[in-house]
Amino acid sequence: MKIDLNYSKNVLKDLLITPSPTGYTKNIINHVENEFNKLGINTLITKKGALIATIKGENDEEHRTLSAHVDTLGAMVKEIKSNGRLKLSQIGGYDWHSIEGEYVKLITSEEKEYDGTVVLDKASVHVHGSKTDKSDRDENSIEVRLDEKVNSKEDVEKLGISIGDFVCFDTRTVITDTNFVKSRHLDDKAGVAILLSIAKYIKDNNITLKYTTNFFVSNYEEVGHGSSASIPEKTCEFIAIDMAAVGEGQSSSEYKVTICPKDSSGPYDYELKNKLVNISKENNLNYALDIYPHYGSDASAALRAGWEIRAGLIGPGVDSSHAHERCHIDSLINTIKLGILYLENK
Repeated sequence: MKIDLNYSKNVLKDLLITPSPTGYTKNIINHVENEFNKLGINTLITKKGALIATIKGENDEEHRTLSAHVDTLGAMVKEIKSNGRLKLSQIGGYDWHSIEGEYVKLITSEEKEYDGTVVLDKASVHVHGSKTDKSDRDENSIEVRLDEKVNSKEDVEKLGISIGDFVCFDTRTVITDTNFVKSRHLDDKAGVAILLSIAKYIKDNNITLKYTTNFFVSNYEEVGHGSSASIPEKTCEFIAIDMAAVGEGQSSSEYKVTICPKDSSGPYDYELKNKLVNISKENNLNYALDIYPHYGSDASAALRAGWEIRAGLIGPGVDSSHAHERCHIDSLINTIKLGILYLENK
């Protein structure tokens, strides 16, 4: 099985550098829609703003749906301080210390963009001494310093900046010569790149699938309700493709595809999990099984919403999730291959 690796890398990089915190995903949804359309795949955008791309199969009464989410962590302006600095409200779950020092782009409701930096309110040791080291990193101490001549709340408001404007973190995306991908928001833009790579392989090789297959790109996963609505009604099996958490106590790896039997929402479908494991074994894929106690997926959201589906979860291993993330291309390739082999399985 020959995967178009250059395509996968290029589409992933384009996704990573396109801002899309939860709630501000229209631009990237349109970008992903264009990518599917280039492959000759029909798409629709749901009322909620998610994207569904569909390849019709021999059996149009029982569908398989693969999902990934394109929304990411981010922030909104919570308060404009009297000194012109901005307090933040988090979008998604992350530790405040993980964004300290990060460059950001602020996007107003008028689509104006301003640059800034996330800083501690007592950042200078020359001014605050040891207080800098001892300060808690939280919503009260972390703020945005705008790269504009502003010294008051009124100065900021004159720029058109207001409460509720989106703050997007610089992803600092790098793909190294050793095929490591270093970037924020591999969760879950790596998954979206995998969906597109799977779709491209199917179209490039003129594969006729047994079952109609949907690629569901959700846009509210980071806040818990991504795939709670608009799943194609004939879906029988639903597999979320999302990052696998690499770290102490976990068996996931940056070089493997992980099959998840259980996360914080409970066990996934037993037969579907076994099917994925057997496919991996039979095709000598580099895979792992892992359980995530602090994790939920689009499959979780679909089950909680009452969808009657068999649900599973797979994904590439990502180190330092919800911080400065990293994965290896090998994990993407293994996940792409598992997705293709699953769809070809009759």
